Formats: sequence, structure tokens, C-alpha cells
Amino acid sequence: MLSKNQNLHALFNANIENLVKNEFISKEVITEGINNGTMVLLANINHKNVKPVLIGQPAKIKVNANIGTSPLICSHAEEMEKLQVLEKAGADTYMDLSIGGDLDNIRKDLISSSSLPIGTVPLYAAAKRNTDKGKTIEQLDFEEVFEEIEKQAEMGVDFMTIHTGITEEAAAFAEKNRILGVVSRGGSMISRWVLKNKKENPLLTEFDRIINIAKKYNVTLSLGDSLRPGATFDAGDFPQFYEVSVLGMQAKAAQEKGVQVMIEGPGHVSLDAVESQVKTIKRLTNNAPLYILGPLVIDNSPGYDHIAGAIGAAAACVAGADFLCYLTPAEHLTLPNKEDVHNGVMASKIAAMAGDTALKRKYAVDMQNNMSIMRQKLDWQGMKKYALDKDVIDERRGNHKDKAECAMCGEFCSVKLQHNN
Repeated sequence: MLSKNQNLHALFNANIENLVKNEFISKEVITEGINNGTMVLLANINHKNVKPVLIGQPAKIKVNANIGTSPLICSHAEEMEKLQVLEKAGADTYMDLSIGGDLDNIRKDLISSSSLPIGTVPLYAAAKRNTDKGKTIEQLDFEEVFEEIEKQAEMGVDFMTIHTGITEEAAAFAEKNRILGVVSRGGSMISRWVLKNKKENPLLTEFDRIINIAKKYNVTLSLGDSLRPGATFDAGDFPQFYEVSVLGMQAKAAQEKGVQVMIEGPGHVSLDAVESQVKTIKRLTNNAPLYILGPLVIDNSPGYDHIAGAIGAAAACVAGADFLCYLTPAEHLTLPNKEDVHNGVMASKIAAMAGDTALKRKYAVDMQNNMSIMRQKLDWQGMKKYALDKDVIDERRGNHKDKAECAMCGEFCSVKLQHNN
């Protein structure tokens, strides 16, 4: 991979010392991972202030936060505020999924305002322009999609979700045989287009064009799971794994030309099936980094989907998932607000830390042990150092923060009683 992509090679050389230091793994492990496609280094050569992020175990499991406008709730300023919230909460990357307002200006301001790698779905911007002209999704000209991919790559977008694996056959099967059909926003657009026009997906048939653009700017392709299950009942069916098989072949084709690839994964999957799902997807895609949405392990938790997703994500991490896309309390209900963004990031960071701890990554185990030592000492400032959410300690201790113990037990604190002995 490094020998086939000069831009990636230059980024690797410029950042390898920091990567070794921050990930607690050797240069040799990182080099091998990038070369064999089991790791990716997110950084577009045109994103001038970007801090590259390494995705792929045994690097730390990373967390992505989605923000962006909708046709019903559209505030440029609020999305900029959400960016600050997700950065403070500790997200490693973010995606702009805007489909309302001035998409180019929103994206431009986000890129210039943060050093975090940014991801997008270029199809959204092309589809919005199409509907702004009074046209239907079925009338979309895919030349505009390819132009949008190039434009966003030139702007500095670091990774892109592109729905290259959905086929006409699989789309038809999913719409007829599932409870929830096609739930991916971009996937549903492609599905409508291929079924109405009775043509194959242009992002599949002209995948080489996408590879060439990505290589030019060192954009990492995040191959979209158009047919991810949107209900636990639908998980593991023919269209899901047919698409995964296509993505595996596309990933290999891109990697052979020096383009980095991630694979996007489910979706809604019952807890007992998470491990087999992750391992099957990884096997079919040559262990390319797996970027998962959840998975949600139940379907009936509106308002608490960040919890259902974190349960699935923790199990997925242990099974081999590399990159977590957060879910927020707003999932399935509305556009996330700033509080939702914070809570979503924290839920996914808990899942990632749980995964790394279970996998016995030394940094994660040390974090747990150090937190426990600080608790034994009743050292609240020390606890803040190791807490995932540092602000919450002072916020919740409130009026009793001058006390050695917390308000749960007061003078009956078990740790304090041990100190007295």
C-alpha cells in the first residue's frame, strides 16, 4: 500500500512517531497494518490542519460522531457548536451528513474549524441539488455524483461513505423480503434509482473512477452498507451478505491500486449474533477496518438507542470491529441536539474502552487500574484524570464536593471506613 501511494507514504513518514506514541504499538505493526489493508490512516492531503487518525486493531478503537443539518432542522451555527461539543467529548473523527441549507459552506467551515478528520456522503449533496431543481431521486444524473466526489476530495474531506456495493438484484430482494427494507439513507436513494431505471448502480459499474479520485487526494473510501439490517429480524439475510461480498471484492481492487478502504457494517443485530456478524464481515473483506453503526441489539429502545448501540458496539469490538459510529438518544426520533451529541460520544467511548479493556490493551487496562487506585485514595482530582467524562465529576458532586466521600454513603463510605482502620 505505502509503495503504491506516494501521498499516503509521505503522511506516514511525517506522522509515524506520533502514531507509535499515541497508539502504544510499534512502527512495524503499523507499517504492516497499512500495507496489508487492515489499518487505514485518515488524512486528505488538502486538509491542511488535519491530525491523522489511525483506524484498525490493534490500534485503539476509535469513535466517530455524526452531525449535520436536515430539511426540517437547519442551523449552520448550531452544527458548528455541535462540532465543539463532539471535540470536547473526545470523538476521534466526525461526519457531516447535512442535507439542508448551504451544504458547501457548512462543509467548508467545518473543515477549516477542526483538526479532526472529517467524513461525508457525497451522494447527499448531489441528491439535494437534484431535488432543489424539482427532480426526483430516480432522475438523478450520476455524473453529478462523481463531480461531487471530486469536489469534496479537493476541499479536504478525509473519508467518504460511498454506496458502491448495492446491486439491482439485492435491492429488489431487500425491498420485498424484509420488515424494514432498505434503511440506509444513501442506500435507499440508490435502490430507488436502480429499480426505477432498471439499470445497475453506477457507483458499482464505474468504481474505478472513484478509486482514481481517492488516490489523488488520499481519501479513504468507507464502502457503505446500503443493505445493513434496520431490524434485528432482517440481520444476516441474503442482501446484507451479498453486498458485503461485493464490498470485499471492491476493497481488494482499491487496495491493489494504493487506495485505503474501510467497510461499513450493521445496523440492528441481536446480541447473540454480533460476534458471528463481525467475524463474517471481516472474513469476507480481508480484514479491512470495520466501521460499525452500533449495532443496536434491540429495536424498541427509542430515546435510549445510544445504550442499545453501546452494548452491541462493545461486543463487536471484542469480535474485531475497529471503528464505532456513535448513536445518540435522538436516533429514530429527531435530529440530535448538542446534549445528544455529547451523550452519544460518551456512550461510544465507553463501548470502545470496554472493548480495548477486554482485549487487554495495556493502555486501557492501566486506565482502569489507575482509576481504581484513585478511588481507593478518595482522590477526586486523580479520578478526573482517568475519567472518560472529566467534567461530570465536579458537576455531580456539586454542593458536597468539599467532602472526602461522595453523597451516596457519606460517613458510611466503605473506602473511608477502610482508611479509618
